[in-house]
Formats: sequence, structure tokens, C-alpha cells
Amino acid sequence: QVQLVESGGGLVQTGGSLRLSCAASGRTFSNYAMGWFRQAPGREREFVATINWTGRSTYYADSVKGRFTISRDNAKNTVYLQMNNLKPEDTAVYYCAASYSGAIPTIPGEYDDWGQGTQVTVSS
Repeated sequence: QVQLVESGGGLVQTGGSLRLSCAASGRTFSNYAMGWFRQAPGREREFVATINWTGRSTYYADSVKGRFTISRDNAKNTVYLQMNNLKPEDTAVYYCAASYSGAIPTIPGEYDDWGQGTQVTVSS
């Protein structure tokens, strides 16, 4: 099991930027893929981005492609989500998650451990 702690959320205006961080502890960080998901009130948790254990393979939801960038620093046991050109519809609680499947999954059920989430609010 790995413990995940997100940080970096906050309130930002439309068009602004935020960088989320997710610090991992427990299992060897470089052994698993990492993903970011988000959940808005009254909606299901949705996939945002994922990155494989080397950092060389990434995949994004169409809604964030070209605006968000996922990256990882295995030496620091941390994964990041750089969010640019934020829109009000990006408002949600953002969660990081770890997957031991060996792939870079996009479905919440394929992730094994989750952080507690960090709130991102984009004002119009």
C-alpha cells in the first residue's frame, strides 16, 4: 500500500494556473503508474490524466488535453499536475491515485490507492 497526499489546490480565476502535487510514501514509488481524477458535486469521479512508472508515457482526458500536463519525479516520490488556462468547469476535488496494474489505466476501479483530494475552484 502507498500513502498519497495531494496539495496545491485553491481558488483561481478563469485563465489562471495551478500546480497540484501528490507526495507518495510506502511502496517504491517508481513501481507504479499514477493518475489524477476529479469529482465535482453531484457528478461521478472522472479521469483527468495518467503517467506510467518511467514518466515517458502519458494520457489525458480530451477535456484537459493541451491545458494540463502530468509529470513525475521518482527521486522525490511526487507526481504533479500542471493546470493552465483553467475554466470554471475544471472546478472539482482533485485526487491522485496509484495503480499496480502495469498499464496506465483511465478507470478509477483500476487504481489501488487514493489520496484524500484537494479542492480546485475556478471563478468566472
